[in-house]
Amino acid sequence: MNWFAVSVVVALLAFATAAWLYLWVSKQASGTKKVQEISGLIREGARVFLNREYRLLAAFVLVVAVLILLFLPEPIWHGTPQRNIVMALAYIAGSVFSGLAGKIGMNIATIANSRTATAAVDSMEKSFMIGFRGGAVMGMAVVGASLLGVTGIVMLTGDVAMTLGFSFGASSLALFAKAGGGIFTKTADIAADLVGKVELDIPEDDPRNPAVIADNVGDNVGDVAGMGADLFDSHVASLSAAVVLAVALDGGIGKFTQMVFCFGAIGLLSSILGVLVARISKGADPTAALNKLTYITTGVYVVLTGIATLSFGFDWRYWAAAMLGLGVGVIIGIATDFFTNDQRKPVQQVAEASQSGPAFTMLSGMSYGFLSVFPALVGIAVSALGAFLITNGIDPTSITDALFGISIAAVGMLSIVGMIISNDAYGPIVDNARGLVEMGGLGEKALRITDDLDSAGNTVKAITKGFAISAAGLTVIALLGAFLSEANDVLSARGLELITGFDVMNPLVFFGLIVGSAVPAVFSAMLMLGVNRNAERMVDEIHRQFEEIPGLKEGKPNAKPDYARCIDIATTGALKELIPAGLMAILVTLAVGFIGGVTAIGGYLAGNIVSGLLLALFMSNSGGLWDNAKKYVEAGNLGGKGSAAHKAAVVGDTVGDPFKDTAGPSINTQITVVSLVSSLAAGLFILFSIF
Repeated sequence: MNWFAVSVVVALLAFATAAWLYLWVSKQASGTKKVQEISGLIREGARVFLNREYRLLAAFVLVVAVLILLFLPEPIWHGTPQRNIVMALAYIAGSVFSGLAGKIGMNIATIANSRTATAAVDSMEKSFMIGFRGGAVMGMAVVGASLLGVTGIVMLTGDVAMTLGFSFGASSLALFAKAGGGIFTKTADIAADLVGKVELDIPEDDPRNPAVIADNVGDNVGDVAGMGADLFDSHVASLSAAVVLAVALDGGIGKFTQMVFCFGAIGLLSSILGVLVARISKGADPTAALNKLTYITTGVYVVLTGIATLSFGFDWRYWAAAMLGLGVGVIIGIATDFFTNDQRKPVQQVAEASQSGPAFTMLSGMSYGFLSVFPALVGIAVSALGAFLITNGIDPTSITDALFGISIAAVGMLSIVGMIISNDAYGPIVDNARGLVEMGGLGEKALRITDDLDSAGNTVKAITKGFAISAAGLTVIALLGAFLSEANDVLSARGLELITGFDVMNPLVFFGLIVGSAVPAVFSAMLMLGVNRNAERMVDEIHRQFEEIPGLKEGKPNAKPDYARCIDIATTGALKELIPAGLMAILVTLAVGFIGGVTAIGGYLAGNIVSGLLLALFMSNSGGLWDNAKKYVEAGNLGGKGSAAHKAAVVGDTVGDPFKDTAGPSINTQITVVSLVSSLAAGLFILFSIF
């Protein structure tokens, strides 16, 4: 069977499913005039930010495309000009697809929020379905676009190295989109919480607060558009790394390459089936319903890939590697749920510690955050080692078979990413809906329902972030194999000695290892300092409005806050801060490569992967834990809203916000970007390095 053609058909089926879901959500009741007005403000704010961000990123993409044209895969005056042209076009295509993924997600989220809020007046079941199906539009569109993009590049060019260019386009745009969206959303969230909840003791989504609309806009540009681009990048990178290694193993496009697209297409098909059977019964727990959908999708994938392996003569050892990756992904999700779910001990104990003040909130939260890293990192290590051992020896002449096994484990872990994205995008949709219920005055029943839906969204978001970071970990290990393959292709063409591995006792490898391990920390610090500076400016603006607008603090009908000013502050600051951190990571990678060559880059990537995964998991889980500890108190426990425990928990959540929504989920994209830069520039490092 031609799995390239099947992949195209399944991708088109995903687009058709997304279109049907989009129309279904759009037809639901959009609510009262006030709800529509507030939803319109959120939609317009998100649209303005995304348009301004994409104009800035378009200029960046064009500059990088010119540099790729001149220098990659080899300097244009050394190599074949046609390859440079195709690489530049593949990079632009990856950037465009990534941008579209974010745009589609944001568009449906800003439509679904008012409809989810309105449905909550009547029932949780209808409200849940609108929120989930709104998220599923992005899930189907993102994974359909990634599968179609990678398949199209291979079919049109016949050169799998071009998929790395496509992946670099997706990764670089995702890096800046996630950073920019994360800075925007946490600027508004922190400012709104500090002034509203801590200083003035007003509700979370009180319309008097000038930052409240910016906060809701941020949910869309950060948690929807940014995360959509991020998971698009992870899926593309996993497919690209697997395809590069498959072709090396096949000696051209053959059975192993077909297997990559088979497993990718079946993963998307399983997610489509999972989305279409989604239901929630009356009185059911929304968190359990979302997790059940994940397990159903996983089961379908296991069965269908097993049938395909049997029917088409694929090697069962690679199927076992894919199942290992998938199983570990689910286990990591369960472990993340344990540390971030407000029904579990860690969140409740952090909430209890908050009764003694914010210092204890921070200490206990950080401690549990560090503990949460261990099962995820052990899971990644076990899946990488297990996949290596299972598949090593299929090709007795090299370790490419085992590296391909690790890449297939990454494909397996990301196989159900369509369902993962659907669950993830559900979170900000119901979060927005909760705000609309409060600002639109839709009543206590609707507020209670959207609170329950929002709590499920927070828990599932923490799980999906842990899943995405862990999957990126396996993917970049596979990309390290792809880097080795690309470097050896260049060395072989020049008659130089091939690289078989990276010895940490080699001073160049160790040099790269140390520098690489420092980059995620610097990257995170730059993003969080950007949030800090921006949030300070917005806090000052909120204070100014409360002081200068008569009757605003008292909530008089004619006193209207200037929401647009806060949106503008968040937008301007985010656009100013989003480029430096990502550019730093790319420039340091190039510096290490030109100083120490491909040997130093091997160490650099290893250090970057280990350090980055640890920090990303720690920050993501700590932030999710602090957020749900705050919500646990707000649910009426330990004194409830306004208590000492609540104020301390809000401080913890404020620190956790840039952890979980800005720096944490951006690090896995940073790791992918530097891995792809290293693979693409391997020829340059061999030609021009100092040592």
